[in-house]
Amino acid sequence: MYDHLIHTNIETSMFEIIDDLKFKLDQHRPLSLAIVKNLHEDLILRWTYHSNAIEGNTLTLLETKVVLEGITIGGKSLREHFEAINHRDAILYVEDIINKQEPFSEWQIRNIHQLILKNIDDENAGRYRQQNVLISGATTNPPDHTLLNEKMAQFIDWYNAEAHNLHPVERAAKVHADFVGIHPFVDGNGRTSRLLMNLELLKAGYPPCVITVENRLAYYEALDQWMAYGNAQPFINLIAGVVLDGFKPYQMVLGI
Repeated sequence: MYDHLIHTNIETSMFEIIDDLKFKLDQHRPLSLAIVKNLHEDLILRWTYHSNAIEGNTLTLLETKVVLEGITIGGKSLREHFEAINHRDAILYVEDIINKQEPFSEWQIRNIHQLILKNIDDENAGRYRQQNVLISGATTNPPDHTLLNEKMAQFIDWYNAEAHNLHPVERAAKVHADFVGIHPFVDGNGRTSRLLMNLELLKAGYPPCVITVENRLAYYEALDQWMAYGNAQPFINLIAGVVLDGFKPYQMVLGI
């Protein structure tokens, strides 16, 4: 009980710091087009590199930058090139959803996933898995494939009925964790879950959460705590810490 109170207090204080930074950032909005372009290019590169590297892509940050500029890297697989290009396109789609103020839906999730696996596994892109899978290294197993339609419908129902009651950072973390727990696709669930998490953060006006490949072990361990034992705090705290880091480029450029 005491530990729970400590965790809750840490979480609350982090949310307060984050909201204070967001308030300061909001004072500078709308940002100039030059600043937006500069921050946007940096974000797309870092987000794409780290999200793919977490899943085993071997392109370096600079190689990812070059690939996104349309140049082929010798000695790297075609799949790795497509993973970079596809992820960039999926980010742009997420931003389009926000600009159009579209309500959250399974259709959006399938579209994001379809972009992630485009030219890599077109047969399974945007399609729920037709088989059972294991999550490598995880303590729990995803639901049976015959339950996926029901589980995804429940996920969207929860979002529409209850998600708005949570702080945006906690809501984003729960969207990520719940989606990964369902694991509706054969491949690409990790990248899709991080895109969905950031869709929530960006909708609410917060910087996206770019989990770095260097932080992969802590990320997986915190996620497994939630999946296996229902202990949400480590993952929420980790995401809150990464969101805090997400303000740094704005602080540097704007001096807030």
